[in-house]
Amino acid sequence: MKRQGGFTLIELVVVIVILGILAVTAAPKFMNLQNDARKASLEGLKGSIQGAAGIVYGKAAIEGVESVSSGKSVNGIPLAFGYPTATSAALGAAVNGLDTDWTCQNGADTGSIQCSFKNNTEWTKDKGCYVQYTPAKSVSEAASTTVVVTGSSCK
Repeated sequence: MKRQGGFTLIELVVVIVILGILAVTAAPKFMNLQNDARKASLEGLKGSIQGAAGIVYGKAAIEGVESVSSGKSVNGIPLAFGYPTATSAALGAAVNGLDTDWTCQNGADTGSIQCSFKNNTEWTKDKGCYVQYTPAKSVSEAASTTVVVTGSSCK
């Protein structure tokens, strides 16, 4: 009679324990992918806002209104020194998809606007995960866009 070859119960338990140890040590590296994706999305939004602001400024320069502080617009986008003003309507008109994929609100400091994920409810200045757009305040100062990552909502 031929003896059948197979794994004993002890061998199977040892393999499962080893796989469990490997999973516990490797899992945190994979768990952080979601946070990295959030940060990358914010960097993409920052680039979109900067690109749109640059295009609007170029159009304002062509029309000769890049040095006007307010009251002028380009393609329906209100301007502040040639750049879009810090309002949801102005940025929404300049950046495709901003109104559908992101939520914007007035910033904590006057004159800026903060945009974050549509479903993000914790993006205040203290616990934030957002992109902040500050319009130009003078002819010599361009608009600025920064990514703010603090608190638990993006980490």
